[in-house]
Amino acid sequence: MKIRLADNLIRVIALSVFVAVVWGTSTAAAADKLLALYSARVMSQSMPWIAQAAGLLKKYDLDLELVYVAAGAPAYAAILSGDVEVELAGASGFVRAIAQGNKEVAFIAGIKNVLTHSILAKPEFKKAENLKGKKVGVTRIGSNPHYFALQALRHYGIDPRDITFIQTGGAPETFAALVSGSIDAGVLTAPTDAQALALGFHYVVYGPDLRIPYAATTFVTRRAVIAKRPQVVGRFLRAMAEAAMILHTDREFTYKVLGKQLRLDDRKILDAAYNSEIKVLEPRLVIKPEALQAILDEISPAEPRAKKIKPQEIVDGRFLDDMEKSGFFDQLWSGKR
Repeated sequence: MKIRLADNLIRVIALSVFVAVVWGTSTAAAADKLLALYSARVMSQSMPWIAQAAGLLKKYDLDLELVYVAAGAPAYAAILSGDVEVELAGASGFVRAIAQGNKEVAFIAGIKNVLTHSILAKPEFKKAENLKGKKVGVTRIGSNPHYFALQALRHYGIDPRDITFIQTGGAPETFAALVSGSIDAGVLTAPTDAQALALGFHYVVYGPDLRIPYAATTFVTRRAVIAKRPQVVGRFLRAMAEAAMILHTDREFTYKVLGKQLRLDDRKILDAAYNSEIKVLEPRLVIKPEALQAILDEISPAEPRAKKIKPQEIVDGRFLDDMEKSGFFDQLWSGKR
Protein backbone atom coordinates (compact mmCIF):
# COMPACT_ATOMS: atom_id res chain seq x y z
CA MET A 1 0.00 0.00 0.00
CA LYS A 2 2.81 2.40 0.89
CA ILE A 3 4.57 1.67 -2.37
CA ARG A 4 1.36 2.23 -4.35
CA LEU A 5 0.72 5.52 -2.53
CA ALA A 6 4.25 6.57 -3.21
CA ASP A 7 3.86 5.73 -6.89
CA ASN A 8 0.62 7.68 -7.04
CA LEU A 9 2.24 10.63 -5.31
CA ILE A 10 5.10 10.58 -7.80
CA ARG A 11 2.62 10.50 -10.68
CA VAL A 12 0.70 13.43 -9.19
CA ILE A 13 3.89 15.45 -8.75
CA ALA A 14 5.04 14.58 -12.24
CA LEU A 15 1.66 15.56 -13.66
CA SER A 16 1.73 18.81 -11.70
CA VAL A 17 5.17 19.67 -13.01
CA PHE A 18 4.09 18.82 -16.56
CA VAL A 19 0.98 21.01 -16.27
CA ALA A 20 3.01 23.85 -14.79
CA VAL A 21 5.54 23.69 -17.62
CA VAL A 22 2.86 23.49 -20.29
CA TRP A 23 0.83 26.25 -18.67
CA GLY A 24 3.88 28.44 -18.27
CA THR A 25 4.83 27.91 -21.90
CA SER A 26 1.28 28.63 -23.03
CA THR A 27 1.13 31.77 -20.94
CA ALA A 28 4.45 32.99 -22.33
CA ALA A 29 3.25 32.30 -25.83
CA ALA A 30 -0.11 33.93 -25.21
CA ALA A 31 1.16 37.51 -25.40
CA ASP A 32 -1.12 39.39 -27.77
CA LYS A 33 0.57 41.07 -30.70
CA LEU A 34 -0.30 44.70 -31.27
CA LEU A 35 1.05 46.89 -34.04
CA ALA A 36 1.39 50.51 -32.95
CA LEU A 37 2.81 53.63 -34.54
CA TYR A 38 4.35 56.75 -33.02
CA SER A 39 4.81 59.88 -35.08
CA ALA A 40 7.45 61.99 -33.30
CA ARG A 41 10.65 61.32 -31.38
CA VAL A 42 9.67 63.56 -28.48
CA MET A 43 9.05 63.27 -24.76
CA SER A 44 5.27 63.39 -25.08
CA GLN A 45 5.37 60.19 -27.14
CA SER A 46 7.76 58.30 -24.88
CA MET A 47 5.18 56.11 -23.07
CA PRO A 48 5.75 53.02 -25.24
CA TRP A 49 9.52 53.30 -24.73
CA ILE A 50 9.03 53.58 -20.97
CA ALA A 51 6.59 50.68 -20.94
CA GLN A 52 9.10 48.50 -22.76
CA ALA A 53 11.99 49.44 -20.48
CA ALA A 54 9.91 48.99 -17.31
CA GLY A 55 8.61 45.54 -18.29
CA LEU A 56 5.02 46.74 -18.52
CA LEU A 57 4.37 45.14 -21.91
CA LYS A 58 5.26 41.74 -20.49
CA LYS A 59 3.16 42.47 -17.41
CA TYR A 60 0.11 43.05 -19.58
CA ASP A 61 0.83 40.14 -21.95
CA LEU A 62 1.52 42.36 -24.92
CA ASP A 63 3.87 41.76 -27.81
CA LEU A 64 4.08 45.33 -29.06
CA GLU A 65 5.59 46.08 -32.43
CA LEU A 66 6.28 49.80 -32.45
CA VAL A 67 7.06 51.59 -35.70
CA TYR A 68 7.97 55.20 -36.40
CA VAL A 69 6.39 57.22 -39.19
CA ALA A 70 6.86 61.00 -39.20
CA ALA A 71 3.78 63.05 -38.44
CA GLY A 72 1.64 64.04 -41.38
CA ALA A 73 -0.20 62.28 -44.18
CA PRO A 74 1.78 59.01 -44.07
CA ALA A 75 1.14 58.58 -40.34
CA TYR A 76 -2.56 59.32 -40.71
CA ALA A 77 -2.86 56.95 -43.65
CA ALA A 78 -1.34 54.08 -41.66
CA ILE A 79 -4.25 53.86 -39.24
CA LEU A 80 -6.94 54.79 -41.75
CA SER A 81 -5.81 52.00 -44.08
CA GLY A 82 -5.57 49.43 -41.29
CA ASP A 83 -1.80 49.02 -41.53
CA VAL A 84 -1.50 49.67 -37.77
CA GLU A 85 -3.96 49.15 -34.94
CA VAL A 86 -3.11 51.96 -32.53
CA GLU A 87 -1.39 55.25 -33.18
CA LEU A 88 0.22 57.89 -31.04
CA ALA A 89 -0.07 61.20 -32.89
CA GLY A 90 -1.63 64.62 -33.12
CA ALA A 91 -5.36 64.61 -33.82
CA SER A 92 -5.68 66.98 -36.77
CA GLY A 93 -5.45 64.51 -39.64
CA PHE A 94 -7.86 62.13 -38.00
CA VAL A 95 -10.38 64.86 -37.20
CA ARG A 96 -10.23 65.94 -40.83
CA ALA A 97 -10.86 62.34 -41.94
CA ILE A 98 -13.87 62.16 -39.63
CA ALA A 99 -15.24 65.42 -41.03
CA GLN A 100 -14.85 63.95 -44.50
CA GLY A 101 -17.04 61.00 -43.52
CA ASN A 102 -14.74 58.41 -41.96
CA LYS A 103 -16.74 56.70 -39.20
CA GLU A 104 -14.03 54.28 -38.10
CA VAL A 105 -11.61 56.62 -36.34
CA ALA A 106 -11.94 56.94 -32.55
CA PHE A 107 -9.80 58.71 -29.98
CA ILE A 108 -9.27 56.57 -26.87
CA ALA A 109 -6.92 58.67 -24.72
CA GLY A 110 -4.90 61.85 -24.63
CA ILE A 111 -1.45 62.92 -23.52
CA LYS A 112 -1.14 66.58 -24.41
CA ASN A 113 -4.06 68.98 -24.86
CA VAL A 114 -2.10 72.14 -25.61
CA LEU A 115 0.70 72.91 -28.02
CA THR A 116 4.16 73.35 -26.52
CA HIS A 117 6.13 74.00 -29.68
CA SER A 118 8.28 77.07 -30.05
CA ILE A 119 9.90 78.90 -32.94
CA LEU A 120 13.66 79.19 -32.61
CA ALA A 121 16.09 81.15 -34.77
CA LYS A 122 19.51 82.76 -34.83
CA PRO A 123 20.08 85.72 -32.46
CA GLU A 124 19.70 88.27 -35.29
CA PHE A 125 15.99 87.43 -35.44
CA LYS A 126 14.86 89.39 -32.41
CA LYS A 127 11.08 88.93 -32.61
CA ALA A 128 8.33 87.17 -34.53
CA GLU A 129 7.89 90.08 -36.94
CA ASN A 130 11.43 89.50 -38.20
CA LEU A 131 10.30 86.21 -39.74
CA LYS A 132 8.34 87.87 -42.56
CA GLY A 133 9.68 86.67 -45.88
CA LYS A 134 11.85 84.03 -44.19
CA LYS A 135 11.98 80.23 -44.36
CA VAL A 136 10.51 78.44 -41.34
CA GLY A 137 10.96 74.70 -40.95
CA VAL A 138 8.07 72.43 -39.95
CA THR A 139 7.87 68.66 -40.11
CA ARG A 140 5.04 68.60 -42.65
CA ILE A 141 2.26 70.88 -43.81
CA GLY A 142 -0.79 70.01 -41.70
CA SER A 143 1.28 68.64 -38.81
CA ASN A 144 1.26 69.90 -35.22
CA PRO A 145 4.33 72.15 -35.77
CA HIS A 146 2.70 73.70 -38.83
CA TYR A 147 -0.58 74.32 -37.00
CA PHE A 148 1.33 75.87 -34.10
CA ALA A 149 3.23 78.16 -36.45
CA LEU A 150 0.00 79.35 -38.07
CA GLN A 151 -1.62 80.12 -34.72
CA ALA A 152 1.48 81.72 -33.22
CA LEU A 153 2.08 83.97 -36.22
CA ARG A 154 -1.55 85.09 -36.24
CA HIS A 155 -1.22 85.80 -32.51
CA TYR A 156 1.52 88.30 -33.36
CA GLY A 157 -0.43 89.78 -36.26
CA ILE A 158 1.62 88.09 -38.97
CA ASP A 159 -0.06 86.73 -42.08
CA PRO A 160 1.21 83.14 -42.55
CA ARG A 161 1.27 83.82 -46.30
CA ASP A 162 4.27 86.05 -45.63
CA ILE A 163 6.21 82.98 -44.47
CA THR A 164 7.79 80.26 -46.59
CA PHE A 165 7.21 76.96 -44.80
CA ILE A 166 9.79 74.26 -45.48
CA GLN A 167 8.81 70.63 -44.86
CA THR A 168 11.69 68.81 -43.20
CA GLY A 169 10.10 65.42 -42.47
CA GLY A 170 10.63 65.25 -38.70
CA ALA A 171 11.80 67.09 -35.59
CA PRO A 172 15.45 65.91 -35.84
CA GLU A 173 15.46 67.00 -39.47
CA THR A 174 14.10 70.44 -38.55
CA PHE A 175 16.85 70.79 -35.96
CA ALA A 176 19.50 69.73 -38.48
CA ALA A 177 18.15 72.18 -41.08
CA LEU A 178 18.29 74.98 -38.51
CA VAL A 179 21.87 74.17 -37.56
CA SER A 180 22.96 73.92 -41.20
CA GLY A 181 21.34 77.26 -42.05
CA SER A 182 19.04 75.89 -44.74
CA ILE A 183 16.12 77.42 -42.85
CA ASP A 184 15.96 80.72 -40.98
CA ALA A 185 13.86 79.42 -38.10
CA GLY A 186 12.43 76.10 -36.97
CA VAL A 187 9.39 74.93 -35.05
CA LEU A 188 10.66 72.64 -32.30
CA THR A 189 9.50 71.09 -29.05
CA ALA A 190 11.18 69.39 -26.10
CA PRO A 191 13.89 68.19 -26.01
CA THR A 192 15.01 69.40 -29.44
CA ASP A 193 14.38 73.05 -28.55
CA ALA A 194 16.75 72.71 -25.60
CA GLN A 195 19.41 71.30 -27.92
CA ALA A 196 19.00 74.32 -30.17
CA LEU A 197 19.29 76.69 -27.21
CA ALA A 198 22.55 75.01 -26.21
CA LEU A 199 23.95 75.84 -29.66
CA GLY A 200 23.12 79.54 -29.38
CA PHE A 201 19.70 79.72 -31.02
CA HIS A 202 16.94 81.50 -29.13
CA TYR A 203 13.16 81.60 -28.84
CA VAL A 204 11.49 83.96 -31.27
CA VAL A 205 8.16 82.58 -30.06
CA TYR A 206 7.97 80.62 -26.82
CA GLY A 207 4.93 78.43 -27.34
CA PRO A 208 4.11 77.17 -23.83
CA ASP A 209 3.24 80.72 -22.77
CA LEU A 210 0.53 80.90 -25.45
CA ARG A 211 -1.34 77.85 -24.09
CA ILE A 212 -2.95 77.12 -27.46
CA PRO A 213 -5.65 74.42 -26.97
CA TYR A 214 -5.09 71.50 -29.30
CA ALA A 215 -5.18 67.71 -29.17
CA ALA A 216 -1.45 67.62 -29.77
CA THR A 217 -0.78 64.03 -28.67
CA THR A 218 -3.48 61.38 -28.59
CA PHE A 219 -4.02 57.65 -28.76
CA VAL A 220 -6.24 56.78 -31.70
CA THR A 221 -7.53 53.54 -33.18
CA ARG A 222 -10.37 52.23 -35.35
CA ARG A 223 -13.74 51.20 -34.00
CA ALA A 224 -13.31 47.82 -35.70
CA VAL A 225 -10.19 47.20 -33.61
CA ILE A 226 -12.06 48.09 -30.43
CA ALA A 227 -14.91 45.75 -31.36
CA LYS A 228 -12.58 42.88 -32.23
CA ARG A 229 -9.89 43.28 -29.54
CA PRO A 230 -11.32 45.30 -26.63
CA GLN A 231 -9.32 43.46 -23.98
CA VAL A 232 -6.05 43.94 -25.85
CA VAL A 233 -6.69 47.66 -26.34
CA GLY A 234 -7.67 47.94 -22.68
CA ARG A 235 -4.47 46.25 -21.49
CA PHE A 236 -2.42 48.43 -23.81
CA LEU A 237 -3.89 51.59 -22.31
CA ARG A 238 -3.28 50.30 -18.80
CA ALA A 239 0.35 49.77 -19.71
CA MET A 240 0.48 53.31 -21.10
CA ALA A 241 -1.18 54.65 -17.94
CA GLU A 242 1.52 53.02 -15.81
CA ALA A 243 4.17 54.39 -18.16
CA ALA A 244 2.65 57.86 -17.76
CA MET A 245 2.87 57.49 -14.00
CA ILE A 246 6.57 56.60 -14.29
CA LEU A 247 7.11 59.55 -16.61
CA HIS A 248 5.59 61.90 -14.04
CA THR A 249 7.17 60.45 -10.90
CA ASP A 250 10.52 58.87 -11.81
CA ARG A 251 12.67 61.45 -13.50
CA GLU A 252 15.86 59.39 -13.43
CA PHE A 253 14.30 56.35 -15.08
CA THR A 254 12.67 58.61 -17.66
CA TYR A 255 16.03 60.24 -18.41
CA LYS A 256 17.62 56.85 -19.02
CA VAL A 257 14.89 55.95 -21.49
CA LEU A 258 14.96 59.32 -23.25
CA GLY A 259 18.74 59.29 -23.35
CA LYS A 260 18.78 55.91 -25.06
CA GLN A 261 15.98 56.59 -27.53
CA LEU A 262 17.03 60.13 -28.43
CA ARG A 263 20.78 59.55 -28.08
CA LEU A 264 20.92 62.40 -25.64
CA ASP A 265 22.99 62.42 -22.44
CA ASP A 266 23.31 66.12 -21.66
CA ARG A 267 21.72 66.53 -18.22
CA LYS A 268 21.03 70.25 -18.70
CA ILE A 269 19.13 69.62 -21.92
CA LEU A 270 17.15 66.77 -20.35
CA ASP A 271 16.29 68.95 -17.35
CA ALA A 272 15.17 71.85 -19.53
CA ALA A 273 13.03 69.60 -21.70
CA TYR A 274 11.48 67.72 -18.81
CA ASN A 275 10.70 70.79 -16.73
CA SER A 276 8.88 72.56 -19.56
CA GLU A 277 7.01 69.58 -20.97
CA ILE A 278 5.88 67.64 -17.90
CA LYS A 279 3.62 70.50 -16.80
CA VAL A 280 1.22 69.95 -19.68
CA LEU A 281 1.22 66.16 -20.02
CA GLU A 282 -1.91 64.42 -18.76
CA PRO A 283 -1.16 62.05 -15.85
CA ARG A 284 -4.43 60.13 -16.38
CA LEU A 285 -4.46 60.22 -20.18
CA VAL A 286 -7.41 62.62 -20.40
CA ILE A 287 -8.40 63.94 -23.80
CA LYS A 288 -10.11 67.30 -23.34
CA PRO A 289 -13.12 68.34 -25.46
CA GLU A 290 -11.77 71.86 -25.98
CA ALA A 291 -8.58 70.42 -27.47
CA LEU A 292 -10.55 68.54 -30.12
CA GLN A 293 -12.91 71.47 -30.62
CA ALA A 294 -9.95 73.68 -31.53
CA ILE A 295 -9.17 71.36 -34.42
CA LEU A 296 -12.81 71.18 -35.52
CA ASP A 297 -12.91 74.99 -35.57
CA GLU A 298 -9.65 75.17 -37.51
CA ILE A 299 -10.74 72.84 -40.30
CA SER A 300 -14.38 73.94 -40.54
CA PRO A 301 -13.81 76.60 -43.24
CA ALA A 302 -12.54 73.88 -45.59
CA GLU A 303 -14.65 71.08 -44.11
CA PRO A 304 -18.12 72.52 -43.29
CA ARG A 305 -19.29 69.20 -41.81
CA ALA A 306 -16.85 69.76 -38.95
CA LYS A 307 -19.27 72.38 -37.57
CA LYS A 308 -21.81 69.63 -36.83
CA ILE A 309 -19.38 67.30 -35.05
CA LYS A 310 -19.13 67.37 -31.28
CA PRO A 311 -15.91 66.24 -29.58
CA GLN A 312 -17.63 63.56 -27.48
CA GLU A 313 -18.90 61.91 -30.66
CA ILE A 314 -15.39 61.06 -31.82
CA VAL A 315 -14.06 59.82 -28.47
CA ASP A 316 -14.50 56.29 -27.16
CA GLY A 317 -13.95 56.74 -23.45
CA ARG A 318 -14.74 53.22 -22.27
CA PHE A 319 -11.16 52.33 -21.37
CA LEU A 320 -10.45 55.50 -19.39
CA ASP A 321 -13.86 55.20 -17.70
CA ASP A 322 -13.08 51.63 -16.70
CA MET A 323 -9.74 52.64 -15.19
CA GLU A 324 -11.45 55.39 -13.20
CA LYS A 325 -14.46 53.37 -12.02
CA SER A 326 -12.45 50.26 -11.16
CA GLY A 327 -10.10 52.27 -8.97
CA PHE A 328 -7.12 51.46 -11.20
CA PHE A 329 -6.02 55.09 -11.47
CA ASP A 330 -6.49 55.74 -7.74
CA GLN A 331 -4.44 52.68 -6.85
CA LEU A 332 -1.79 53.54 -9.44
CA TRP A 333 -1.33 57.06 -8.14
CA SER A 334 -1.81 56.31 -4.45
CA GLY A 335 0.99 58.05 -2.58
CA LYS A 336 2.78 59.05 -5.78
CA ARG A 337 2.08 62.78 -5.81
